[in-house]
Amino acid sequence: MSATMVAKELSAGHGDRVLFSGLDLVVAPGDVIGLVGANGAGKSTLLRLLAGLDAPAEGAVRLSPATATVGHLPQEPDRRPEETVGRFLARRTGVARAQHDLDAATQALVEQAPGADDAYGTALERWLALGGADLEDRAEAVAAELGLTVSLEQPMTSLSGGQAARAGLASLLLSRYDVFLLDEPTNDLDLDGLDRLERFVTGLRAGTVVVSHDREFLARTVTKVLELDLAQQRIRLYGGGYGAYLEEREVARRHAREQYEEYATTRADLEARARTQRAWMEKGVKNARRKATDNDKIGRNARVEATEKQAAKARQTDRLIERLEVVEEPRKEWELRMEIAAAPRSGAVVATLRGAVVRRGAFTLGPVNLEIGWAERVAITGANGSGKSTLLGALLGRIGPDEGHAALGSGVVVGEVDQARALFEGEEPLLDAFAEHVPEMVPGEMRTLLAKFGLKASHVLRPAATLSPGERTRAALALLQARGVNLLVLDEPTNHLDLPAIEQLESALASYPGTLLLVTHDRRMLEAVRVDRRLRVDQGRVSESR
Repeated sequence: MSATMVAKELSAGHGDRVLFSGLDLVVAPGDVIGLVGANGAGKSTLLRLLAGLDAPAEGAVRLSPATATVGHLPQEPDRRPEETVGRFLARRTGVARAQHDLDAATQALVEQAPGADDAYGTALERWLALGGADLEDRAEAVAAELGLTVSLEQPMTSLSGGQAARAGLASLLLSRYDVFLLDEPTNDLDLDGLDRLERFVTGLRAGTVVVSHDREFLARTVTKVLELDLAQQRIRLYGGGYGAYLEEREVARRHAREQYEEYATTRADLEARARTQRAWMEKGVKNARRKATDNDKIGRNARVEATEKQAAKARQTDRLIERLEVVEEPRKEWELRMEIAAAPRSGAVVATLRGAVVRRGAFTLGPVNLEIGWAERVAITGANGSGKSTLLGALLGRIGPDEGHAALGSGVVVGEVDQARALFEGEEPLLDAFAEHVPEMVPGEMRTLLAKFGLKASHVLRPAATLSPGERTRAALALLQARGVNLLVLDEPTNHLDLPAIEQLESALASYPGTLLLVTHDRRMLEAVRVDRRLRVDQGRVSESR
C-alpha cells in the first residue's frame, strides 16, 4: 500500500546533551531521503524514533494509514546464536513477527475469542503484504542470485563476513515494507552488491530514509537530503539530490559566515564610534569645568552645547547598537585532522608471494606471484568472498601458504585498519586496549590523541566492545597516528566513518610517504586516492592493471 510517515517536533538527546529538537519530516511514497551528519549527530537515533523502537523526548511520529508497515534495517546484521539464515531473513523482512501474530490470531479464532475474526483478518493481511506466503521460495532465488551458496538452515554465526553481507542484502531485497529505514546498507557490499542495492532503492514505490557514508550511492539514489548539523544545532531539509545538497550547503555556509562578519564589522564600528563620542563628551565636560571662571558666557554655553551634542550622539549610537539584529557566529564543526606517522623506510621489497597457494576449506587462492615494492600504492578490489582478505593475510605473513613461498621484507612496520575493527572489540576499557599497542605513550598523551579523533572522556573508559563501529574505526585511525608505520593496510576503511572523516582520511593518504595496500569498494575513494597499481581478485585468482 502507499503510506506516508509524518514526524512532528521530534526531540532527542543523551542526558543533558541535546542531539536535535523541533525536527519535522514527511516521508511520502517514492521519497528517498538521505540522512547525513557527523558521527554522533543522532542519525541512528532518529531512525529508531521513526521506527517506533524508542520514544522521543518530545514530538510524535504518525503513519497514514496507521496499519502501514515500517522496516528498520540497522547497521550490522546482528547474528543471533543458533539463528539460521532462513530465520534471519524472516526476522529482517518482518515475516517472522507477522507469522507469530497470525498464529496467535488463528488460535484466538479457534477459541472463538471476542473480536477474533477482525484480528485474524488484519494479521493475515499483514502476513501476505510482507510476503510471508512465498518467502522461502523467494529467499532461495535471491540467495542464488547474490551468490550466497549456503543452506538456509545454516547458522548465521557460521557465515564469513562476505556471506553475512550478502545475507543482509538479501534480507533487504526480500522486504516488502511500506516505509524503509536503512542504516548504512552499503557497508561491506562489493560493487555488484552496491549496484543491486541502488537499483532496489531507486525502484521502490515506498518512502525511504537512508543513512549512508557512501557518497556515490547517495549521489545515485537520494531525492532529498536531511542534514543533522550538530555543530550549529540546526536541522535542514535540502530538495534535490546529493550533488545539489553539497552546493546549497556550501552557499548557505558562506552566506552565514558573510552575514556574521558584516554584523560583527558593523557592531565593532558602532562601538568604536560610541567610544570616540564618549571620549569627546568627557573632554568637553573637563574643558567646561576648567574654564568655569571664564566670564565669556557665549563661549561657555557653546562648550556645554557641544558636550551635550556629543552625549546625544553617543546615546543615539548606543540605540543603533541595541537595534542591530544579532547574528550568531557560525560554530566551527569538529574536524578530524589526522596524519599518518611514517616509520623509517623498509627495504626495497616489502612483501613477496612466489607460487603461493592458500587453501581454506573449499576455497583456494592462487597460485599467486606478486611483489610489493617500497612506497608502492596498491588498490585491491574484487567481489565479497573472492579472496581479498586471504591475499592480505598471505602478504602480511598471517596466513602461511600451503604451497609456494611468502615473505615480508626487512624493516617492515605494519599499520592496519582491518574490516572487522578487531583491535578494539574486547571488554577492557578503550584506553587500556589502546595502551597495549603503544606502551611507550603515557595516559595523558593517549587521552589527548583520542580526543582529537572525537573520543572523549566518556569514551576512553568504556569497554572497547561497547563503542560504535564508527568510534572503533576512529580509534584504529588514532593508532596509526600514534605509531610510526611504513606499510599501511586499510581494509574497507570508510565503513562507519562519517563524510568529513572520510575526506580527512583521503587527505592524510595523499601525504603518506610509505607503502599502501587499500581494499575498498568506495568508488569515490578509489577516484580520490592516488595509486600506482590495481590488483583484482576474482575467485581466488589475482590479476593486475595499472
